[in-house]
Amino acid sequence: MPRSARSLLVASLGRVGYADALELQRAAARARLDGSLGEDALILLEHDPVVTTGRGTKPGTVLLDTEALARRGIELFDVERGGDVTFHGPGQLVGYPIMDLRRHREDLHWYLRHLEQALIDALGTFGIPAARDPGRTGVWARDRKIASIGVHARQWVTWHGFALNVTNDLSFFDLIVPCGLPGVVMTSVERELLDSADGACFAPSPSLDDDVRDAVTAAAGQVFALEPVPIAEKDLRSLVAAAGSRVP
Repeated sequence: MPRSARSLLVASLGRVGYADALELQRAAARARLDGSLGEDALILLEHDPVVTTGRGTKPGTVLLDTEALARRGIELFDVERGGDVTFHGPGQLVGYPIMDLRRHREDLHWYLRHLEQALIDALGTFGIPAARDPGRTGVWARDRKIASIGVHARQWVTWHGFALNVTNDLSFFDLIVPCGLPGVVMTSVERELLDSADGACFAPSPSLDDDVRDAVTAAAGQVFALEPVPIAEKDLRSLVAAAGSRVP
């Protein structure tokens, strides 16, 4: 199929509550499965403070109980994605790709490596030398973790996705063992630019969050050989509403 005929519908939603976003991506996955959503999609947003645990979460990686987190204004969700515990909050770019891997390659490892590559390529546009760490899913910059990835799929349709630290408050990660990796140091685009020896060339700007979102969108299109096409939130919700209420 020619690239021009394969679109990546990109919905930029701003700040969305985690419960709402979780139901939206599940609905989008249902719609992708039944054909109501005819193209792959990428939902980009940020969350209010929330800790999420996945199928690989180990005991002791969430350092506060639910009540203690709530007193700090942080929600806690246990979800079906792979991976261990992570944190989402304002200033972090969260991406939920809803992709039918039957149109790409029926291989979750291939998919994870391509998500990593899209983030690596996007960070490269800001002069940040990001890379993989063999054996540990995610993206790293100067031995510090800058992006976490945890996905789920059914019948080769994906949901959940990635969280790229851009301008978020990194101190929230002190409340967990990020990704279940003791001693891991988290970083962000903003911190890497400030710490870089040549940071003056890529200094943080008021539009940094928007710039990173655009770079990730472009890189995802390139890596997955899709043409990014913006879609309004209301149009996306209208498309996925036809898929019914069955959880994938």
